[in-house]
Amino acid sequence: MHRETTLESREIFRGRILRLTVDRVELEDGSVSSREIVHHHGGAAILPLDEAGRVTMVRQFRYAFGSELMEIPAGKLEAGEDPRAAAIRELEEECGLVADKVTELGCIYPSVGYDDEIIYLYLAEKLHRTAPRPDSGEFLTLETHSLEALRDMALAGALRDAKTVAAVLKTVMLRAAGQG
Repeated sequence: MHRETTLESREIFRGRILRLTVDRVELEDGSVSSREIVHHHGGAAILPLDEAGRVTMVRQFRYAFGSELMEIPAGKLEAGEDPRAAAIRELEEECGLVADKVTELGCIYPSVGYDDEIIYLYLAEKLHRTAPRPDSGEFLTLETHSLEALRDMALAGALRDAKTVAAVLKTVMLRAAGQG
């Protein structure tokens, strides 16, 4: 098996949502290299699918990309927080939706070269409306699209958010297999 062994880890930044270390590692051939790693508590995301096959999406400005992105509801995890509970909370806060059925879709590693973030994905069905309660400073526009339209957007590159693309395509495949 391939491996790298940590020889030393030095924290160079600690913020509210991440920390950054520079690590010295021994490679499998005995040579030494360095790794810059972003440490993140991870996130949870949930695709809300109604009985008519429509998905409620969230459009918001993403500063790092300087533009609005369309995404499924999601949020970062606090240390030790249950991802399923976080996804359910985000669904209600961002979209004003409660689900009677929540199915795990697995998890993704959005950027494996330098980041240890894991995003847990869920499918929400049998939806009921409540009032959205976005976090302070969170400005969202809700949109509804058919699952098929989102699949086409993902395949055409119009959906660029990795968690959204993964959740959409996994849901399409589950439904095609008769499991969702």
